[in-house]
Amino acid sequence: MTLASLATRTAVVTGAASGMGAATARALAAHGARVALLARRTERLDALAAEIAAAGGQALAVTTDITDQASVDAAAKTVHDAYGRVDLVVNNAGVMLPNPLADGRIDEWTRMVDTNLTGALRIVRAFTDDLTSAAAEGRTADLVNVSSIASHVVFPDYAVYGATKAALTQLSAALRSELGPRDVRVSAIEPGLTDTELGGHIDNPVLRDQLGGMFDAIPALGAEDIADLVAYTVSRPRHVNLRHLVVLPTRQA
Repeated sequence: MTLASLATRTAVVTGAASGMGAATARALAAHGARVALLARRTERLDALAAEIAAAGGQALAVTTDITDQASVDAAAKTVHDAYGRVDLVVNNAGVMLPNPLADGRIDEWTRMVDTNLTGALRIVRAFTDDLTSAAAEGRTADLVNVSSIASHVVFPDYAVYGATKAALTQLSAALRSELGPRDVRVSAIEPGLTDTELGGHIDNPVLRDQLGGMFDAIPALGAEDIADLVAYTVSRPRHVNLRHLVVLPTRQA
């Protein structure tokens, strides 16, 4: 099975306004999938949908805040009304806000947990019936959770971020035990150093400079590299589940 198999798919991509989400949406659409773009920034979604359409693809911009249940419910209805059931979900939305744990930044902790973990769970809840129905009909069904190497590699001052990503990787494993027997594939992808907007959210100048130093020292992955891996993963024959993938820049240990 080649990437041509994606031409029959209907996908939802969260965090689609920028970075890995936008690149993944472009990649899936380029191979023929219909793609629902979910994120908070309406103007960016509209621009991406127009870009995909201009290239001959199909995309639907759906303004969504995955930390708000009503917003997710409304988004699911919009997607279903436009495209029907989906068979491919990419949980990509995330936020990285490092600071020493002793700083007690409950605002940051809450935002990371609500986005990186609970937000992903809301999307799973919204579209699991679609995935299991697609699989029951003999079609390929995929749930891809974009985690991080921070799920298993310790970085000082990134404790809460790492904990949310570890939870997402563990959630993927647990969901595989529930959904795998129903022919729904679940994949966790853990990127290493990748050039996205995540670093721009850091308000600690020391940690921001530290991350900048890593980018200076190591040629990082690009968002397109992750998108390419997602597209490859979900285009395998339906009996093949690439369950856990770690992708690093070649120079990152």
